[in-house]
Amino acid sequence: MSRVYNFSAGPAVLPEEVLKEAAEEMMDYRGTGMSVMEMSHRSKAFDDIIKEAEQDLRDLLAIPDNYKVLFLQGGASQQFSAIPMNLMKNGVADYIITGQWAKKAWQEAQKYGKAVAVASSEDETFSYIPDCSDLPIDDDADYVYICENNTIYGTKFKTLPDTKGKILVSDVSSCFLSEPHDVEKYGILYGGVQKNIGPAGVVISIIREDLIRDDVLPGTPTMLKFKTQADKDSLYNTPPCYAIYICGKVFKWLKKLGGLEVMAQMNAEKAKILYDFLDQSEMFKGTVRKEDRSLMNVPFVTGDKDLDAKFVKEAAEAGFVNLKGHRSVGGMRASIYNAMPKEGVEKLVAFMKEFEEANR
Repeated sequence: MSRVYNFSAGPAVLPEEVLKEAAEEMMDYRGTGMSVMEMSHRSKAFDDIIKEAEQDLRDLLAIPDNYKVLFLQGGASQQFSAIPMNLMKNGVADYIITGQWAKKAWQEAQKYGKAVAVASSEDETFSYIPDCSDLPIDDDADYVYICENNTIYGTKFKTLPDTKGKILVSDVSSCFLSEPHDVEKYGILYGGVQKNIGPAGVVISIIREDLIRDDVLPGTPTMLKFKTQADKDSLYNTPPCYAIYICGKVFKWLKKLGGLEVMAQMNAEKAKILYDFLDQSEMFKGTVRKEDRSLMNVPFVTGDKDLDAKFVKEAAEAGFVNLKGHRSVGGMRASIYNAMPKEGVEKLVAFMKEFEEANR
């Protein structure tokens, strides 16, 4: 069977050349006589892999020297606990609720201190980003938290909130490396890699060094202390070696393409093809306020559940898979991450036009 166009929100499409390279190295990684899956995380070969991956990521994002790069486990969801445990010195944090993941992070933080929802877009099913230019930030807030790109709802912060001098913590899982990020604007920038960078199993967290301290909340598990991980360069215990290896290949692929400015341009072109069609279609409608649209996740509906289901089924038969919207919102969603080729979006739009004609 030939490869499909995979519009999954995650685990998601990976660059074909990365998959081919990994396949070639599957049985014998660079003369070691074994797969990366089989090698010790303490070996010289793996030490080179993780160090090179970190350096390439630093190059791509121009990460300043006073930020640590950690390759962690437990998904972004585990960071929902780790962040308040490590940062809640005053016992207060402000959260901007723009979707299910930000809401879950906020609910988790309530276990450790006073977590305040200072803005929310839940009143309109998270279909927009609230105005964050003058928020009621708590004087003693330890940090302000956002989910920068909302995978389920297809919204994206185009401007970072004014945190009034407080540390900004951002979950960038579904827009990671889709465009340049100005790392210095964040205290912590983190994300699960399974959407835009690699296979599931790794969370990359970029943390300003002054936030990595011993004085964490009492009862913080050893594994969840940033300091534990930072002191051992992400090798405190066995890391997800193979997934880190694939991430490293994706970083090289991005560098070869010309870096994140080039990637941002390509992503904008791809998204425009789909949004332009949605804006003129009589059948399909986008669900997000135009100025807040994500370039990565594009939700849309026909307004008729049966027609939505028919579309998803026929699209899959035509080789466009994983277009069903998240169970909490229904409809459809096309995730068009870095590795989705432009032709995949063009062909999807051509299929949508045919479907619209046939189902008037």
